Amino acid sequence: MNTTKNTLTDGYATPLADLDEWESDILRRYPDPAVINENKKEEDFRNYQETEKDGVKEFYRLNHLYQTYDFVIEHKAKYLNFDKKEMPIWDAFDFLNELVDDSDPDTDLDQMQHLLQTSEAIRNDGHPDWMVLVGLIHDMGKVLCLFGEPQWAVVGDTFPVGCAFSDKIVYSEFFKDNPDYTDPRYNTELGIYTRNCGLENVHMSWGHDEYVYHMMKDYLPEQGLYMLRYHSFYAQHREHAYNHLMSEHDHKMFEWVKLFNPYDLYSKNPNQKSWDELRPYYENLVAKYLPPTLKF
Repeated sequence: MNTTKNTLTDGYATPLADLDEWESDILRRYPDPAVINENKKEEDFRNYQETEKDGVKEFYRLNHLYQTYDFVIEHKAKYLNFDKKEMPIWDAFDFLNELVDDSDPDTDLDQMQHLLQTSEAIRNDGHPDWMVLVGLIHDMGKVLCLFGEPQWAVVGDTFPVGCAFSDKIVYSEFFKDNPDYTDPRYNTELGIYTRNCGLENVHMSWGHDEYVYHMMKDYLPEQGLYMLRYHSFYAQHREHAYNHLMSEHDHKMFEWVKLFNPYDLYSKNPNQKSWDELRPYYENLVAKYLPPTLKF
């Protein structure tokens, strides 16, 4: 059994059996519309108290306790200089493949296979090649595990910090123990922001989405950058909880986020071509948009 996911860092609880358990929980909350039982009401899918995985609940307890405004600012300063490591993107994918856990009963796919299934579904539907690349790299920020970050600072639903936490965020009751919850600077609807200020002025909780967005911001079109940065921002693109911070431009760009999201969640193809067959296309695609090595 690969235990990489269970030993991400010393001194922190690691409640998820593996990082993909969070994504499995998202599928329970937001199942594929194509297979939803017509007799089941929408609210039945958001009954978090009946989740089958106690580890998911503990994960969000830690996430909501520690994801503060100060924590986000500190981690941006720590990581966004991209001075930890430099390597070809393929080396990063090799590391991600170590994150597969054969104790997960729901999937035997490694991270690369998930990324390829996402990107291939996008390619098969005829979307622009930059969007295919987004599918390939959207989870690459999970390399934060390489630097010893705990699970709650790598994956999880994302949300703004510096203002009141929405009750539309999964397990929002856990925010009561977050120091920002009672801080008058941060616990009002707008907090440190102004109404409709635009998400480019808003600090999001720290994790793989924010990290890979900053890594790619010089290489991809804006639509793709929105997909990377906000693909886990379910409180907005599924619940519309932060319209008061969104600009008109954000709303337009979120149409692209919503276009991307089903490919991330529901692209499961048991007849996926092998990497040997797909490799020439993806090597050329990566070379078209990205430099030979990336800084992490």
